[in-house]
Parts: sequence; structure tokens; C-alpha cells
Amino acid sequence: MVSNFKLNTFFWFLFSTCFYSVFCFSQGDTSTVKAQFALGVNSPSSNGFVNNFEANSINFPTINLGLQYMFKPKLGAKLDFGYNRFSNADNSPEFKLNYSRINVQLVFDASSLISFSDKMGTFIHAGPGYSIIKPLGNFGDNKASYLNAMGGIEFHYGISDKLTIYLDTSYVLGFGKDFNPVSSGIGSFNGDLLTLTFGASISLSGCYYCGD
Repeated sequence: MVSNFKLNTFFWFLFSTCFYSVFCFSQGDTSTVKAQFALGVNSPSSNGFVNNFEANSINFPTINLGLQYMFKPKLGAKLDFGYNRFSNADNSPEFKLNYSRINVQLVFDASSLISFSDKMGTFIHAGPGYSIIKPLGNFGDNKASYLNAMGGIEFHYGISDKLTIYLDTSYVLGFGKDFNPVSSGIGSFNGDLLTLTFGASISLSGCYYCGD
């Protein structure tokens, strides 16, 4: 289980790294360091719930925040945080659940392999992480946390040298253990998650202070 202190530390680290990137990578290429913000929907696997519990097939919102650093032209890494909310389907007992995750992922620029125009880019990302499950309402005590592995693909469209918009589809594979449905299972989740988000990637590097 991840405490509020750990989550606050993560956000502080993300902010500090962004601040450092703006001032210390100011002479670098605009593709070196980027911040990403995305909003979309999610679909949890049905086998992640106990019997008789089922979530909607499409749920809103999914929010992703990330910081990406390309240490080579085609290869990089990113640290990202995801927040997801899903709730019960019509034929299921009522529940709501927050699914949060933190992942460290490798990033591969596959634009030379998959591209439809000069303004488009394709990025593949994958890596390990940690999932935090927090049911709401009557099932609030049934918290859970476990390791995960995430993989996805992003399709970017360049608006300017500093800004791209992108579509991302990702799959989060959960490694949660089976739980006791009587004592702790109801309202919890230990399955996989599919997400679809639309967002913006903003360069934090580039020649901000260079002369003409």
C-alpha cells in the first residue's frame, strides 16, 4: 500500500525534475525532455473482480501524467503516474473504485517504422510499475496494492517544435494475488486494465536563451 507521503514525494520529484529540465537542458534539442498530460477512458478486465461484481466496460476518467527523457535519438525512458476511476455495471452490486499506478518505462521512437506523414511520430513504451487500489463507499477498507507491467503505443501529431498532441492505447498487466472474497474481496480488484487517452506532449528542453 502506498501512503500519501509516498505519493506526495512522487509529485514533488516530478515537479523538481521538470524545473531542473527547463533550466539545465535549455540548450538541448526540443525532443530531449518532455512533459505529458493525457485524459481518456479505461476498461478493467472482468476476471479481476469476485463473483457477481462487474465494472462498466468503458469508464471515465483516466488521467496520465508523465516526464520523458530521450537519452538517445531513438531510445529513452519516462516516469509516469496514472489515475483511473471505474464503477459497477447495471447488473452488478453498486461500487466505485480508484485505480492508481506509478510506472518507469523504456520508450522507443518507432517513427521510422510506423509513420503516415512528416508531422506524425510513433512511440512504443513498456516497463514495470506499482498499482494502488482504493475502493470507495462501503468497501473503503478493502485496499490493495501490487506490482504491474505496462505496455502501449502512442501516435503523435506535431503542432509545433514544442508541442505535439497524441493518442495512446496502453495495457496494464496486474500481478495481484487472489484475495478472500468474504473478508477482503468485495469491492477490490486484482486484474488488468486497458486505457485509451488523448493528450499533449510539451517540450521542456530546447534553446530558450540562444541568440539568433
